[in-house]
Amino acid sequence: MADNQSIEDLLSENNKQDLGGESAQAKFIVAQQKVKIKEAERATKQKATNLGISYIDLTSFPVSQEAISLLTEEDARRLSIVCFYYDGKQLRLATTQPDNEDIIALASELSNKYFCQTEIYLVSEHSLEYAIDIYNAIPHVRLVEKGVKISEEDLNKYNDSFASLEDLQQQISKAPITEIVTMIMAASIKSNASDIHVEAGDKYIKTRFRIDGVLHDVAILDKAVWQKIISRFKLLAGVKINISDKPQDGRFTIYLKNDQLDIRASFLPTAHGESVVMRLLRSNVISLEFEQLGISARAFERLKHEIERPNGMIITTGPTGSGKTTTVYAILRKLNSPETKVITIEDPIEYQLPGINQSQTSEKYTFAQGLRSIVRQDPDVIMVGEIRDLETAEIAIQAALTGHLVLSTIHTNDAAGTVPRFLSMGVKPFLLAPSLNAMVGQRLVRKLCAKCKKEIILSEELLKKIREILDKLPDIEKKDIDFENFKFYQSVGCDACQNIGYKGRLGIYEIMTMNANLEKLILSGKISEYDMRNNASKNGMVSMVQDGLLKALQGLTSVDEIFRVAE
Repeated sequence: MADNQSIEDLLSENNKQDLGGESAQAKFIVAQQKVKIKEAERATKQKATNLGISYIDLTSFPVSQEAISLLTEEDARRLSIVCFYYDGKQLRLATTQPDNEDIIALASELSNKYFCQTEIYLVSEHSLEYAIDIYNAIPHVRLVEKGVKISEEDLNKYNDSFASLEDLQQQISKAPITEIVTMIMAASIKSNASDIHVEAGDKYIKTRFRIDGVLHDVAILDKAVWQKIISRFKLLAGVKINISDKPQDGRFTIYLKNDQLDIRASFLPTAHGESVVMRLLRSNVISLEFEQLGISARAFERLKHEIERPNGMIITTGPTGSGKTTTVYAILRKLNSPETKVITIEDPIEYQLPGINQSQTSEKYTFAQGLRSIVRQDPDVIMVGEIRDLETAEIAIQAALTGHLVLSTIHTNDAAGTVPRFLSMGVKPFLLAPSLNAMVGQRLVRKLCAKCKKEIILSEELLKKIREILDKLPDIEKKDIDFENFKFYQSVGCDACQNIGYKGRLGIYEIMTMNANLEKLILSGKISEYDMRNNASKNGMVSMVQDGLLKALQGLTSVDEIFRVAE
């Protein structure tokens, strides 16, 4: 039916010979309903255009039972929403209420649960009801678990078998193939690994764990068992077993008694097979409070003052794996309250934060596009996962200048690189200077095992270097340091730390805050990292290396670890 077709036109096409009695009346009613539906679809399409979101007519879209089953019929009717498309990478939702906070939260939850990009479409009431009717065609059968799964009971079977990482190799050499994957998972959890690497070589398979930021070899597997091992990993992650020449991403969850372990799995083709890397995401990681970050007292007070301001930007800097996300989440937890609206845009959402509206980027929903929409949601605090380009930077700065507190991250070596990085993107100095509140440079260093660390005597050359670095500290920071009797410790290794010598990590920080002289430097448009560091030092900033050495003096970490990470 054409968009401008009338009821009279509908009746005249096939029914000119029969315009009397009940038949004509029934046809008139049907035609009238068709026109109303068509008009409603046109109105819905126009509304979607006005809102800047996508439109879909589900009566002409092949909605699969698999996709629609991702939501229960009860939730679909309660929230007026259906899932109409899912291919493992993209998940599309259709609703009549795209601005409903419950629906936005649900989209975020599904995105995190299925590790995919989620998009919300607008539909008419008729289109939604048509889709919801599909639930009637879904067979009501007992849910069958696809593939394999690992439970806490499976892990506990091997919990006492790994006193050290070397024990894994001994256990694997005696274990049946069906148990090897479970043993690897159990050992990684007990050793508190953040990543598991299983890499196919020419003659053997190497398994490595990343523990406290450093990779450790833990087991060598026979190449003959590789196909069965990789198939089991793929079944767990929910990816296609028969595809080995293309990268695949999946995820699965292990539910523990007091925690939930989400595992993101990446499969990459290599010359000798596929490389598997699994990132272990523990929900208790984000429970770290702002006060527990380990920022030294004076720097902590400066940063606390800046995050309590109603507007401006707080930027955390550092390479991948430096703890930026943990710091930002700790600040968000500090700011989160019933009186404060907090919205984030992330890529991807790794952890769910109760009480905070989290959204995830996609191919059609970039950081810049998301920021534009977020500003219209009346937020008090905005978190942008990362500022990567000029468009995102400019919108974030405008938000900071118009009454919002903006938190974000940027990839630079230290806090001093923040402003030059913004200027290199093309940000205007006269907008950047008044918008910045604080820049946080950080790294993660390994903590010495408290049970086996021992005091060490450093060489005179190294002691001289340390004294020169600490002598540049602000006077208020130097007053408690005995420069003649430094006491440092080194790692040894014991059963408690699995013979590594380190257990856990802590942050080392530098907090650079805005001041009048720094603002003048930025407004000049010609500012280097050296200028930034020089200004910060004059204003009492403790650098990352200095902060690390002060923590080494407290026996928390080693001098070698500080210079490995921060020099």
